[in-house]
Amino acid sequence: MFNFHSTYKELPAQFFSNAKPEPVASPTIVIFNEDLAQAIGVDIASFNDRQKADLFSGNKVVDGSEPFSQAYAGHQFGHFTMLGDGRAHILGEHVTQSGEKFDIQLKGSGRTPYSRRGDGRAVLGPMLREYIIAEAMHSLGIPTTRSLAVVSTGESVMREQALPGAILTRLSSSHIRVGTFEFAANYENGSSVSSLLDYTLERHYPSLIGKENKAVSLIEAVMEKQAELIVHWMRVGFVHGVMNTDNMALSGEGIDYGPCAFMDSYDPEVVFSSIDRMGRYSYTNQPNIAQWNLARLIETMLPLIDNDPNKAIEIAKETIGQFSRLYKDKGLAMMRSKLGLVSEQDEDEKLIWELLSWMKSNNADHTNTFHDLINSKLPKNELYQQKQFQDWHTKWQSRLEQNNQPLEESLSVMRSTNPAVIPRNHKVEEALEAAHNSDFNPLHKLLAALKDPYKDRKDREEYQKAPEPTEKVYQTYCGT
Repeated sequence: MFNFHSTYKELPAQFFSNAKPEPVASPTIVIFNEDLAQAIGVDIASFNDRQKADLFSGNKVVDGSEPFSQAYAGHQFGHFTMLGDGRAHILGEHVTQSGEKFDIQLKGSGRTPYSRRGDGRAVLGPMLREYIIAEAMHSLGIPTTRSLAVVSTGESVMREQALPGAILTRLSSSHIRVGTFEFAANYENGSSVSSLLDYTLERHYPSLIGKENKAVSLIEAVMEKQAELIVHWMRVGFVHGVMNTDNMALSGEGIDYGPCAFMDSYDPEVVFSSIDRMGRYSYTNQPNIAQWNLARLIETMLPLIDNDPNKAIEIAKETIGQFSRLYKDKGLAMMRSKLGLVSEQDEDEKLIWELLSWMKSNNADHTNTFHDLINSKLPKNELYQQKQFQDWHTKWQSRLEQNNQPLEESLSVMRSTNPAVIPRNHKVEEALEAAHNSDFNPLHKLLAALKDPYKDRKDREEYQKAPEPTEKVYQTYCGT
């Protein structure tokens, strides 16, 4: 079944606490990810439903598992605090036959030494939201943690009201975060950051182990990964919602899909998190926050960058300053791909800006607008009949001719970049509300619709439609 290792527990003891999941009353499998289980070589075909529920609720700890919870810190909405897994237990690191290593974590599995005043539990709706978004990200080709299972616990969890409890089983390349390094840097033992640096390189970036300045090399590698991740998010109109430093993984995977959402109408300032009242984590601000978080990461390694504090700060500033150019280059390349511009022209940025400006002014749907451009004939609606759009469309067609490539090549790039379907917020909420009432059919239909998201399929047209005004979802919640 699982092939568990526990290399993280070879780090100094302050990085984790041994802790077992707290049993729940009556666990029931809500959903199990058969495709993911097969992909990582986890065979539980012989398990009955009760055995599966016991496994993924933590009621039964399997052989080879040494459960623990991680310590970390974080800047949450800009404010530093010491944290840790207050409601999560890592069962172990599952190693596949090909040598890939994945943390298997239970989320919502009870109190830990880091719970503070929390109850250690999770609610069904938010756990299913994370499952849906993670699977959508995977299908969209975006680096992400994934979910192996969700179980209902048979117990109520008190938030503003009593809600059905649940536990998510999450799969991640690791749970090393920017906040893990912040924890190490704020621990009294000065060698903690060095130990964590070496471990992170060995686990994620082994080719950098022999570099002269390992700290700078790690930062540069993580910057590259994060720039790619944020560009992907911007490409599909995704708003993470809570880009705290404890929610940025050094593996470059998206993690902790709480109050997140995909935008419908294009709006750079859009915010979905109910607690983000100042727009810190808005769609357009995500690249800036990524750079801010990376600056906090490099601060933790200043003593390892150079023995001279002034020189270390100088190197750090120069290194982190490269992110803006790195992101801009990747972002512009992404936008060219969305418009099928397979060559580079000086006027491309202006062409892109003009389209986005028109989309913003007219509340045009982000996903459908780019997908519609792939077709030889645009849908007959009033937006596309506007003179401003028609003039832009003519310029774009002229620009495509300058690619000096067959038109089909441009269209092929667009098809692979612009999804036909995303997890629309109103359809996600519809599935979660039904699940709250023990109806999981909408959940399964939604997950089926999100597979092969770049292909047009008539059987999922309802999932491609923009929401009616009364269906729009303006706020999402994390469930803690």
